[in-house]
Amino acid sequence: YIMELAFYWSLMFSQFTDIKRKDFAIMFVHHLAAIALITFSYVNNMVRVGALVMCLHDASDFLLEAAKMANYAKCQRLCDLLFVIFGLLFISTRLGLYPIWILNTTLFESWEIVGPYPSWWIFNLLLLLLQLLHSFWSYLIIRITCRAIAKGKVSKDDRSDIETSSDEEDSPPSASKSGHNSTTNGTNGYLSGGVYSEEH
Repeated sequence: YIMELAFYWSLMFSQFTDIKRKDFAIMFVHHLAAIALITFSYVNNMVRVGALVMCLHDASDFLLEAAKMANYAKCQRLCDLLFVIFGLLFISTRLGLYPIWILNTTLFESWEIVGPYPSWWIFNLLLLLLQLLHSFWSYLIIRITCRAIAKGKVSKDDRSDIETSSDEEDSPPSASKSGHNSTTNGTNGYLSGGVYSEEH
């Protein structure tokens, strides 16, 4: 539980030094909500609900990272396959299981059992905020999937103006002012060509 909290704190700080993306504010809100939920659930002994939320969120995240690695390695078919599996798992867990199983329990069943109390409102408002973020990211995933079907492959990350798409990588590189070809995007030495929306 504490390791997951440390992970979200590291994401919170690293987003200030990473590539600036269009969804910076949304990711910032997500990290704040995640940190608040983990801390709040731990302090208020709501660890069982917190652990279920973590399991649902972590179930699909590794597939997104694997799809990114496949894209960086220029394995387009593997990238597309992993992204489709990621999208299906993301949408089924975060728009299916999360609201039906967890939100239903915390909002309605707990109301009947113990009634609302001050921390109940805070906890459930944070869980609802998380659901709004899930809906937004699901929209992005569906949009990327529709574009991929139309183009035949996953395109560049919609959130970034810096990274280039696989289409641009396939074209011959143009020489820069210094006379050499560059295949990195200038950040941490990664090859350009990142994909789609980030985690949790």
